[in-house]
Amino acid sequence: MDRRSLVPLAAAIVIATAVASIAWVSVKTASRASIDVTGSAKRRIVSDLIEWEAGLSVRNADRVEASRALKGQVEKTLAYLKAQGVKDDEIRVSSVSMDEAHETEIVGSGEDRVERTVRKGFDAEQSVSVRSADVARIERISREVTRLLEDGVPVVSGQPRYFYTKLGELKIEMLAEASRDARARAVRMIESAGGGAQVGPLVNVDMGVINVNPANSTSTDWQGNNDTSTLEKDIITIVHVQYRID
Repeated sequence: MDRRSLVPLAAAIVIATAVASIAWVSVKTASRASIDVTGSAKRRIVSDLIEWEAGLSVRNADRVEASRALKGQVEKTLAYLKAQGVKDDEIRVSSVSMDEAHETEIVGSGEDRVERTVRKGFDAEQSVSVRSADVARIERISREVTRLLEDGVPVVSGQPRYFYTKLGELKIEMLAEASRDARARAVRMIESAGGGAQVGPLVNVDMGVINVNPANSTSTDWQGNNDTSTLEKDIITIVHVQYRID
């Protein structure tokens, strides 16, 4: 083989060696070690807003009379609430719902048994709801409003719903706290493993679910819980973090 044919061959070897070197560096960089950890934070909060609703209903053979009787019940309920210290701007009254009432009657027995639908008049319904920051007052009223039964008002009290209005701000604080917890966990794990490695820069972070649970509950849901049934709640925040190991 003469020198002229050796030159291209040498160049090809150099290029192939360079490509192999680049590939090796790339693979080495891509396989750099990392650690995945989960951090969490938990806070106990007390609800600062309450929503409560009471239902009222009347049945009467006459549509107008049903509406008139319902209006009287609503007025008595509103007077009771205001006497208990509930403010006008905290009260909402729904529109009236009016439906024709029917019942099934059975006549005869055996082969002569006949079922028929009979009109019984009209059902008029309306609800009175309260939304207030005075949680203790409304909570008490929701239990005691059945006193209206003594005045002939067939009120049905619903379960109060409890909210925390500063939840958005608190979630931000707790996500930061959960992230610090994740970093501390990673450091402890690497130090315990030995070998002189250290936790490096952040590679990836995934904000997990935020669960608002009844106090002392550890329930979790992949979509996140949002309890409104209890006055006291526990907020649990979780983050998934990946760090490079140096």
